[in-house]
Amino acid sequence: MKILKILFLNFFIFFLTIALIELIFGYWFDEDNLGPYMREYRMKKVQYSMKYKNNFYDYVYKRNYHGFRGDEIKLEEIKAVLIGGSTADERYKPENLTITGFLNRKLKKDKIEIEIINAGIEGQSTFGHIYNFKDWFPRLKGFSPKYFIFYVGINDSKNFTEENKKKPVGDIDNNSKTENFRDNLKSRSIFYDLIRKTKHKYYSNTKKKIVYDFDVGIKNYYKGQDYNFLKFDEALKFYNLNALLKKHEKPIAQYINNIDILAENSKIFGAVPIFINQLTHKGNSSERLFALNYSLIDHCKKKNYSCIDLSKRLIGEKDFWWDGLHTTAKGSKIISEIIYPQLKEFMIKN
Repeated sequence: MKILKILFLNFFIFFLTIALIELIFGYWFDEDNLGPYMREYRMKKVQYSMKYKNNFYDYVYKRNYHGFRGDEIKLEEIKAVLIGGSTADERYKPENLTITGFLNRKLKKDKIEIEIINAGIEGQSTFGHIYNFKDWFPRLKGFSPKYFIFYVGINDSKNFTEENKKKPVGDIDNNSKTENFRDNLKSRSIFYDLIRKTKHKYYSNTKKKIVYDFDVGIKNYYKGQDYNFLKFDEALKFYNLNALLKKHEKPIAQYINNIDILAENSKIFGAVPIFINQLTHKGNSSERLFALNYSLIDHCKKKNYSCIDLSKRLIGEKDFWWDGLHTTAKGSKIISEIIYPQLKEFMIKN
């Protein structure tokens, strides 16, 4: 009986000590804690292999402690953030072959002390980007970038539904009460946080290798079809512009409203919003995407937003995209070369 009392007392002291450590050093009363948000996008390491032009590129896709792609970085040091969907994230390529990677090398070469951090979330449209400003960015202490760069258009042209408005694709929240409770527990516990940080630093899942074969992708995607890229000036002649804008009036209005919300949210952070529109392998032949792209640039002129019209300048080639939507290394390089001069100008001016 005496032994049981001693054991019980020791267990009680042990658990009391754990509880006190948790209460003192944990994040239980931290309102800015990410909790259930960014569950799928924080502290991830996945081994990938990209095959392109018969060469293999092995790399580890990383999302850091705060949810951004790449290695750990102090939040106070972040000056520019690229926001977009999978076409911004570009998990299917090593970081140095992404649009962000190419732009950062150009900035470094020009001795501009700004590194663009990748905040792309797969599937996100402007609906999801708005949630980033509600549930992600405000919870990052010390996070105060000078520029938010929005690479937008494709997902908004594909995912314009009332359902997506309520629960956006790529939403960083999780509606499951069980998972929310578990994620809150994990994110607020100092012990779990230490274990997760240690695991993220020293361990990566190298057994599970995901292969993206761009060569096969390009071959299969264009199999049996001619490659036709509609240039901007050709599109202006092809479409009845007024009729097209009228036809897509509702998605345009919602898209422009989202753009204004993102611009306002950026300014709350004291940052300059920069908007860049997008194209697929079809160029300007997608009606809704063309309408959104055209309306964005027109709205930017009216509101004096900083915007880059990629849709007007990009002349695509077959091997710029490996699946019609996502760019190859060549495509990302060309896009970075088109947008960089104006992006640099915006950064110097602001």
